[in-house]
Amino acid sequence: MKVELENVLPRDIEKRSFEIITEELGDTPLIPGTELIVKRCIHTSADFDYAKNLRFSEGAVEKALNAIKNGAWIVTDTQMARAGINKRALARYGGEVCCFMSDEDVAARAKAEGTTRATASMDKALTLEKPLIFAVGNAPTALVRLYELIEDKKLNPELIIGVPVGFVNVVQSKELIMHTDVPYIVAAGRKGGSNIAACIVNALLYMLNDDRG
Repeated sequence: MKVELENVLPRDIEKRSFEIITEELGDTPLIPGTELIVKRCIHTSADFDYAKNLRFSEGAVEKALNAIKNGAWIVTDTQMARAGINKRALARYGGEVCCFMSDEDVAARAKAEGTTRATASMDKALTLEKPLIFAVGNAPTALVRLYELIEDKKLNPELIIGVPVGFVNVVQSKELIMHTDVPYIVAAGRKGGSNIAACIVNALLYMLNDDRG
């Protein structure tokens, strides 16, 4: 069997991938200022649905970039998302990435209150006296708890990245976040994941500084 392979140098693979994405998007309309985020989600997943299902509140990208420049910390709901975020790039601006899912006090609180660890993790984030960006790629219960905390005036995040993947309460939890006054980037529908949460954070970081350091 004869297969035609593209002759691409290793250092040029990502660049060529983005060229292919741009070509295949064609005239698909994207909100100005969100193009890199959308293309990175497609690059991460090979799923062009993100060109249509990503939702951005007004000014969300600009507000997120300003928050990062002012030292915002990132709170995730999985260690996978935490691992995937470029922590060195974030540290340039004084930020860190936190995931409380494995913490013993979070497990104890979840058991005592009959909730999920993701819910208890969002409560623990209240102890951080920092501007916060939440990157949720797995647990809709995390988004539901964030909505409750926002409604109760206990939390005012700089941004919520709401991209949990799955079936149970996934769509509904995203809808809740889109009905708050908080800046958001949400993948409407069932698609998403920890890799998408991380890639959106990284896209924001690379919009500020594209050397990946």
